[in-house]
Amino acid sequence: MGEPFDAFRYMSYLRARWHWIASCAAIAVALAIVVSLLMPNRYTATARLVIEPPAGTDLRAAMAVSPIYLESLKTYEHFASNDSLFQKAVERFQLGDGAIESLKRRVLRVQIVRNTRIMEIEATLRDPKKAQALAQYLAEATVDLNRSSVAESDQDLVRGIAEQERDARTRLNQTEKAWVEVLTNEPTEGLSTAIEQAAEARSKLLDTIHSVELEIADVGERLKQGGPDQAELRKEDSNARARLAELQKQLRETGHVDAERERLLASRQAHRDKLEAERKAEQAQLTAMETKLREARGESGYRGERLKIIDPGIVPQRPSSPNLPLNVAGALLAGIVLPVLYLTIAMSYQEQRAASRRSALRAG
Repeated sequence: MGEPFDAFRYMSYLRARWHWIASCAAIAVALAIVVSLLMPNRYTATARLVIEPPAGTDLRAAMAVSPIYLESLKTYEHFASNDSLFQKAVERFQLGDGAIESLKRRVLRVQIVRNTRIMEIEATLRDPKKAQALAQYLAEATVDLNRSSVAESDQDLVRGIAEQERDARTRLNQTEKAWVEVLTNEPTEGLSTAIEQAAEARSKLLDTIHSVELEIADVGERLKQGGPDQAELRKEDSNARARLAELQKQLRETGHVDAERERLLASRQAHRDKLEAERKAEQAQLTAMETKLREARGESGYRGERLKIIDPGIVPQRPSSPNLPLNVAGALLAGIVLPVLYLTIAMSYQEQRAASRRSALRAG
């Protein structure tokens, strides 16, 4: 079983070797200073953009930003960090040859500031002016890329609505043509007039039939009464019945003609009503599509989020790397911690060896 830890003895052990610890720390600090001074200065310029909500968005809804919405804004990081745009920047500012991926990792950093709609584009180069110019160029190119993307989407939307509007207009023109043909080839005014006139003639014919029937009834009564003029009355009865049969025949024929006219009128009127309903529906649809097309053209460019440069960045005055204070602090920490760790392990090892020798002597 190992001996319990003795803090006093441990501190005495370290204090006895403080010169070595201090020497290690001094060497680490000196190396950090030398390396930092030998490293070339690199400057970081930062351009900032704000991602504005669509123009038609309710201001209250725009202020109530949800985490999901903020997460979706990270899509715009790819606008600024895509390889093709960075390739153009490399050629424009002559950043050197080599793999685009590794160069981009060293030079470019794009991020959305946490819980905001602010996007930062950081460019790190040896030349501070070129770093600022690169950050501003990427910011402007990102804005242009977003604007062209929104414009292309709007054009696709407008083009689709315009095609629907043309289809609606074509259908309406076809219906209007059919409507004109119906008015020309299937008139209803003449049929309506003929039906009205036939109704008047039928009414007169019914009155005549009623008069003849009364006449036949009167002659029948006179025949029942008897008298010297029976032959004349039978002749009148025969003539009246012949006229009645003829009138009833005319009434039946007129009824057939009137029924055909009414059927034809109903068919034509139904055809007209159908076309009229189609005309009104297609006119309403065309009006709605024209309104929708005007709105789409009026809202073109304002439907998606808009990127706006709020800070093109300034030429950095101080290098971002090497960071001499940070490097010295890190070296000092490492120069103290590593020797102490080494001494701790060495002390533990020595104690274990001493304990092993004592156990061997007691056993002997």
